Amino acid sequence: MSRPDLKEVSRRIREAALAAADPSAAVLRSLAATGRGITACGREYDNIRRLILVAVGKASLAMAGAARIALGHRVSEGIVVIPHGYPRGASGDPRIAILEAGHPLPDEPGLRAARRVAEIVENMREDDLCVFLLSGGGSSLLPLPYPPLRLRDKIETTSLLLKSGADILEINTVRKHLSAIKGGRLANRTRGTIVTLAISDVVGDQVGFISSGPTVADPTTFADAAGVLERYGVSSRVPPAVKAFIEDGIAGRIPETPKTLPARFRADIVASSRLAVEAAETEARRQGFAPIVLTAELDGEAREAGAMMAAAAREVKLRGRPVPAPACLIAAGETIVTVRGAGHGGRNQEIALAAAIELAGETGILLTSFATDGREGNTNAAGAYASGHTIAAGRSAGCDPLACLAANDAHTFLSAAGELIFTGPTGTNVNDMTFTLVEREGP
Repeated sequence: MSRPDLKEVSRRIREAALAAADPSAAVLRSLAATGRGITACGREYDNIRRLILVAVGKASLAMAGAARIALGHRVSEGIVVIPHGYPRGASGDPRIAILEAGHPLPDEPGLRAARRVAEIVENMREDDLCVFLLSGGGSSLLPLPYPPLRLRDKIETTSLLLKSGADILEINTVRKHLSAIKGGRLANRTRGTIVTLAISDVVGDQVGFISSGPTVADPTTFADAAGVLERYGVSSRVPPAVKAFIEDGIAGRIPETPKTLPARFRADIVASSRLAVEAAETEARRQGFAPIVLTAELDGEAREAGAMMAAAAREVKLRGRPVPAPACLIAAGETIVTVRGAGHGGRNQEIALAAAIELAGETGILLTSFATDGREGNTNAAGAYASGHTIAAGRSAGCDPLACLAANDAHTFLSAAGELIFTGPTGTNVNDMTFTLVEREGP
């Protein structure tokens, strides 16, 4: 391909990555009906009285639809919980209830959904089986505070943590310990069997942190939760009820989250960023760009990651390291944004703006950074592009890139520059992805 349109190449790579993380395909690979029961991830479950379907998260509607295809009439009842504003479609099945809830902050509809899920699980008998389909976002979508905590306590604490610079593992450590059903506590409420199929949106694919692990044993402690609050300077700012609750947990006056669960609770990850990264590699190669995966565990401050990716691209362009151009540098993971301003944006937009500042005036380089769920931060954008022209385009529209970055207002600058990516909800969620295309110089 001679002098390709880099944004078109980027779009093709992005679409290939999203297709590889398709939640329907992941569930259909993992579930099947048998003569007497079902198989889930290669394990057989027979003599089932009632088969219950619970799906929670950004990919839950697609996962539930695939499960209905795989399991058919064996499903007795089900519930699907999705974020507000996600396309609902029609379940076509009176046995399946579709509920909406708040994300990234919990709300009253989510509280009602959590109570409904807890009630369904509590009413299971020993010969009942629940297929629990889990994807990112469930921590917010199923808020059921551990008494005497209230919903507003969880909302305030979550809001503080999301702005603090804590990563998702740390945030979910706190969420688990404030919840009556997270961190394995939902599993403790039932006599039945729960089989969890999860799509991973956490770095390292630790299943216990996906949606705060309601059906999975929890390795973290109340002391860990207190450490997160202290480390990010919010211990004195959380509601007094939260601080007292965690102190009571440390003192043993409130039971810890379960550290082990019986063998009847199984959990498997059926899709993750690994598949998306592999598909991005394949498509980049097909488009004529040599792919190299820099990391599948990108973390740290988003603006620092953006500057690093820009520096890596310049190294390819100037010195042919670690791979000669034309090349595609790929990274996946989840960075953080420590919010210091009152602007609009998200992790990927901040990556893009920071990279654009470093790439100003460069030619033949295009960075693409996006959330695989299709929406990030307090915006409706999935992410953004950055090239050597981005800063000039934003400045010509009257925006100051450094001021916008300082105010966590990447969205305003990148919108003015015409660099935002809009996909709408994608139906999947496997971390964020960043890839940088570097053209060969000359004809």
